[in-house]
Amino acid sequence: MSITINNISYIHSDKETLFQNISFSVPTAQKVSLIGKNGSGKSTLLKIIAGKLSPSSGEIISSDKPYYIPQHFGQYDNLTISQALGIEDKLNALHAILGGDASQLNFDLLNDDWDIEERALAALASWGLQHLGLSDQMEFLSGGEKTKVFLSGINIHSPSVVLLDEPTNHLDADARHQLYELIESGRSTIIVVSHDRTLLNLISLTYELHKGGVEMYGGNYEFYKIQKEEQLQALQAQLEDKEKALRQAKKVAREAAERKQRMDARGQKKQIKEGTPRIMMNTIKNRAEASASKLKDVHADKMGGISDDLRQIRQKLPEGKEMKLNFEDANLHSGKILVTAKDINFGYSSEMLWDSPLSFQIKSGDRIAIKGGNGKGKTTLLNIIQGKLEPKQGDIVRADFSSLYVDQEYSIIDNSLTVLEQIQHFNSMNLLEHEIKTILHRYLFPFDTWNKTCDKLSGGEKMRLVFCCLMVSNNTPDVFVLDEPTNNLDIQSLEIVTNAIRDYKGTLIVISHDQYFIQEVGVNQEIGV
Repeated sequence: MSITINNISYIHSDKETLFQNISFSVPTAQKVSLIGKNGSGKSTLLKIIAGKLSPSSGEIISSDKPYYIPQHFGQYDNLTISQALGIEDKLNALHAILGGDASQLNFDLLNDDWDIEERALAALASWGLQHLGLSDQMEFLSGGEKTKVFLSGINIHSPSVVLLDEPTNHLDADARHQLYELIESGRSTIIVVSHDRTLLNLISLTYELHKGGVEMYGGNYEFYKIQKEEQLQALQAQLEDKEKALRQAKKVAREAAERKQRMDARGQKKQIKEGTPRIMMNTIKNRAEASASKLKDVHADKMGGISDDLRQIRQKLPEGKEMKLNFEDANLHSGKILVTAKDINFGYSSEMLWDSPLSFQIKSGDRIAIKGGNGKGKTTLLNIIQGKLEPKQGDIVRADFSSLYVDQEYSIIDNSLTVLEQIQHFNSMNLLEHEIKTILHRYLFPFDTWNKTCDKLSGGEKMRLVFCCLMVSNNTPDVFVLDEPTNNLDIQSLEIVTNAIRDYKGTLIVISHDQYFIQEVGVNQEIGV
């Protein structure tokens, strides 16, 4: 089933235009990734296509209702699983008929879907949710379980159009691979919004959304990156040419003005020497001034045109492209033993968390991923490594080292502070205010964000602010501890964070189900739980 988006616009209630006159189509059974910088309106566009949100203008042409999996699930917390999946009426009709109520209404609602309950339970089980019942409340499920519930709906409804908004955010590695297989083998028309670059590389068409339209790239995310880099290099060359032309135009204008001034001065001296009447000299002077003004306008028009071209080119250049995080090397010498754990285990009761005790050693310079499914105690192990918890069994020895722990909630950010107050809180080098503001600009925090409280920031903005604070404090930790750092990051922030961690020379311990990120930051060891 194809989808056609025809001249769609969306304007916020505060009159700000999110995007305008967007038109594109997705052919039947084609799979498309929809990408764009943070705030470009990807999730909003998906909601419009799904019929969950009305556009300000334009239309969606699709003969079948899309099946939509949202990024956030809070609005479903008051529903049962069957209600969230949209099958409650059929289940009620089935049970009523089996109970003896053979009314026409029940048969109409069931619509001959006699195995709906069996299929629904089988679909949940296929995603590892066999412990759940269809009458269970959504509010008691984890983020990963909620995602899997909606993914199971694809098996139940077999939709011809599927819309997925950040589907891997809460999924562990096994569930991600199951989703990858579903997308690769599925025959539905699929539009995916995601920052998961492994997923994006499985999809053969990439659509980039921006305020003025959708740009289409005939390849996966890696192909898109290559194309964007080539575009960037071409823009950079244009920028350099225009800057050179502007410098040349200014030089020519300056030389022409100086030459005209010298000629006018010589002419005036000659007129005085020849005794030209004053009234005639005033006329000549007025003509000279008019000529100079006209010459100045000609050069000003030329420079104005070049400046306009420069402004347009700069607007096309991505923000933060040249942003560097410049971490200093950690102080510990490479190979120093930081943590030695032997047969450790942990439990909040007599029952231990891990089936087998854990033994490992962490040395300075190691880059380690802690691997395991949801609920297997990965974050608990991080807390034990950092000395925040002690094992209930086994022995652990820790050397002295400084560490920075960035958890999924970005707890080192004080949500009650403004962006400017937050970074000032880390200003141990006593940088001047204009230096602080320059750094904020470098980290994509323009003037209008400085007085925004941190609780209003997105996950990507908070992660960038963490690194910004580190740069201001000039306090590079010996050990960087990251718990799911890529969750809820847009592509731009993800690239920035990936580059920052890759450049960091100290010890890295990370929990992440994003295998692409794990490879990009150079992880070379694993601890499995």
